[in-house]
Amino acid sequence: MNIAEVIPKDNYVLFVIAEDGKTGLFDLKPYLESDAFAPLKDKNEFELIHNGKYFIEWDCGADLSADTIQARWEIASTENAQQVAPVDAQKRRG
Repeated sequence: MNIAEVIPKDNYVLFVIAEDGKTGLFDLKPYLESDAFAPLKDKNEFELIHNGKYFIEWDCGADLSADTIQARWEIASTENAQQVAPVDAQKRRG
C-alpha cells in the first residue's frame, strides 16, 4: 500500500487514504505507551505528521510503515471518517 494522504483526527486517530482509493482509520492510542511514541501524547506533536508514501513519521522520530497501518486499520468510508473530528489542517505536513 502507498499512502496518498494521512489526516490526524481527534482522539489519536489517523484517517488514511491509500493511493488505490481505500480509506481507513488507524487508532494510535495503543502505541502511545511505548517510548518512541510517547512524545505524541502532546497533541501538537501528534498533528505534525509527515507522509513518506510507504510510511508516516513525526518530528520526534516515531514512524509507522504503510504495511503496519494496512494490517491494523479499520476500513472506513470517507463519509464515516468525517464523523471523526479533524484537527487543524494547517498543522499537518505532507
